[in-house]
Amino acid sequence: MYAIVEIAGQQFKIEKDQKLFVHRLQEDEGATINIDKVLLVGDGDNITLGAPVIEGAFAEAKVLSHLKGDKVIVFKKKRRKGYKKKNGHRQYLSEIQISSISITGGKKTAAKKEEKKAEPKKAAPKASSKGDDLKKIEGIGPKIATTLNESGIVTFSDLANAKPEDISEMIKDVRGNHVTTTWPQQAQLAADGKWDELKELQDRLDGGVEK
Repeated sequence: MYAIVEIAGQQFKIEKDQKLFVHRLQEDEGATINIDKVLLVGDGDNITLGAPVIEGAFAEAKVLSHLKGDKVIVFKKKRRKGYKKKNGHRQYLSEIQISSISITGGKKTAAKKEEKKAEPKKAAPKASSKGDDLKKIEGIGPKIATTLNESGIVTFSDLANAKPEDISEMIKDVRGNHVTTTWPQQAQLAADGKWDELKELQDRLDGGVEK
């Protein structure tokens, strides 16, 4: 028997005892997880197709370990600007092993899991609606913006009042060589609404340092 399932936003074809790597899960190592988004189940010549999922079908898996994937190099360059930036990224992963696949009996388990997922989603929009888009600052990507938000820096003014060394400490666990020297200066221009001046400054930056 095999199944097509969705785990942490990705689709996989699974079989019993199979090991696979998925996006990092919240469960601890050694924990058992229920996979309730089963899209298709095949058993010999019999194939059951969901619409979009098969109600009552589920799979169980054991979390073997948490780890990081292979390094991926991200290179950015702006033509005629003298801007080059090279970063490395390693995706957070979890290794799991499929324990069983069942086409019936998972309805109650699936309902409980949906309730757990619904709770954090209600609070998420509030945090983002209060702050500014910190990704408009040269050198700040989605991961750094999220890390700064979690550290209490959610607006351009917050970032403008922070010291570069303090910012570097906040993002020390984010992969890459991040030069934070000009971030408060850029943030102050953004907070004052001086977008043209901000663009001129960013055009002069080379790897985060003003030329």
